[in-house]
Amino acid sequence: MHRAAFGFGFGPWEWWWSAGGPRRRRQWFEAGDMKYVILKLLKEKPMHGYEVMKALEEHTHGCYKPSPGTVYPTLQWLEDEGLVRSEEVEGKKVYHITEAGLRFLEEHKSTVEGIFDRIAEMIDRLVGDPMPEISRSVGRVVTQAYRTAWKLGADEARKRRVVEILEAAARDLEQLAG
Repeated sequence: MHRAAFGFGFGPWEWWWSAGGPRRRRQWFEAGDMKYVILKLLKEKPMHGYEVMKALEEHTHGCYKPSPGTVYPTLQWLEDEGLVRSEEVEGKKVYHITEAGLRFLEEHKSTVEGIFDRIAEMIDRLVGDPMPEISRSVGRVVTQAYRTAWKLGADEARKRRVVEILEAAARDLEQLAG
């Protein structure tokens, strides 16, 4: 019998649960991948930093939420290297890919494709294809529940509140199913 695997991330560790129990899983991005990912996103359209973070989250169906500490230094590096340029628009720094950035992407096309293939494979394993909206929402709920519990630390009353919220959602779904 094949059991579906399940993963989630919180705090400094991300874990993968499968039939064999918990084990550390592969990172979403290897060192240096983010520059390729952000360039590819900026090739689609210019964006400010927060839009880049949301686009990354959408590309992973909510399974990976990049931190500002990952995205903004990468954008700065890309700008320093001349691969993107920025302009101030309504108080926000909007990034555009440059000709050098387009050439860089083309020169590293196989690397970029490999990164996105790996991401697609991980998403397929996590959320599957049959019900992407439901899978994305489940992934977000689980991730947020663990992140919240981790951040609450010893605050048992607030952790109980997280449990109450999850239990109420489960009851609502059971009622909906009849």
